[in-house]
Amino acid sequence: MIGGRALMARIHLGRAISGPFLAVLLAAGLAISVPQAAVAGAASATAPTRSAKAAATPTPAAIRPVPAPPPPEITQPLPPPRVYLFRGALGPFFSTGMDRLAEKIEKAGFWASVYEFTLCDLIALQVAKNYRQEGGPIVLIGHSMGGLCSVRIAITLQEQNIPVALVVTVDPAHATKSVPLNVQRFINLFLSDNILGGGDVKPEPGFRGHYASFDMKDHDEVTHINIDKMEDVHAQLVAMISQLSQTSATAEADPVQLRYLVPPKASVELWDSGVPVPVRPGETLDQIAANYRVPLWALQQSNRGLATMPIVPGQRIILPRHLLPQAANQPVPQMPETSVRR
Repeated sequence: MIGGRALMARIHLGRAISGPFLAVLLAAGLAISVPQAAVAGAASATAPTRSAKAAATPTPAAIRPVPAPPPPEITQPLPPPRVYLFRGALGPFFSTGMDRLAEKIEKAGFWASVYEFTLCDLIALQVAKNYRQEGGPIVLIGHSMGGLCSVRIAITLQEQNIPVALVVTVDPAHATKSVPLNVQRFINLFLSDNILGGGDVKPEPGFRGHYASFDMKDHDEVTHINIDKMEDVHAQLVAMISQLSQTSATAEADPVQLRYLVPPKASVELWDSGVPVPVRPGETLDQIAANYRVPLWALQQSNRGLATMPIVPGQRIILPRHLLPQAANQPVPQMPETSVRR
């Protein structure tokens, strides 16, 4: 038997070489007589406790993968507009401006087609069908009875909850009805004293779209037969159509309706609607017209009575403006140099 003193020495030796040292000696093949209790003690000394394991083990929340950020939303552009043009009575002879305009629109890369006003109801069905299948802004342009047809189709589409991006009537017939509420932008170019056209088309009560009316009766060079052939008007309409898919027609909650009697020899600029701007200290009406690059006559007609009354700082006046694509459309700035293009 091993004496008590020898036993105590072995126990102390086992404690001294516990842990890593014991593993090294055993790996070297050294025969060391160490009690089993000492070996167990060494193993327990090197192994983590249950509480230590719990602290070191990551929780499910800690090991849950961090979700990747969602990809940025990609705004899909609207399909290109479809333009429907309508001739008036004896259209192949007297409404050839619609054909010329259609050619320019197609040359700009957009779909356009010309119809006789007698097919109005049939084309209305086709317009609705095309919209449901393809979407995209709807444009209706008509001369004389074709203008009446354009508004008539817009009314039919309103009954089907289909919006119309742009309606342009060129000296429409007097019997033309009011502009329905589903039209986002309406322009009327007419001769108020003409019996063949002369339709002073006005919007329905509650209309919230953009509206501009241009009476050309003081232009002796313009007649019912050639008003649809004005090259500068064609160029402006093509530019307007090319911007429709990128232009919001609901940017302003309450656009101001414009009605102009275009003075003789004054060029026609197809503004969309008006916007109120504040008068700055020291400004006069002439200065505002020059700063914002709009004709003085347009500013005077947009603000009846300003020509005979002084304006005061903070007073809001109506400024004619164009709707611009969203990338370029900025709120009316304080500096007039970049406010409204002409």
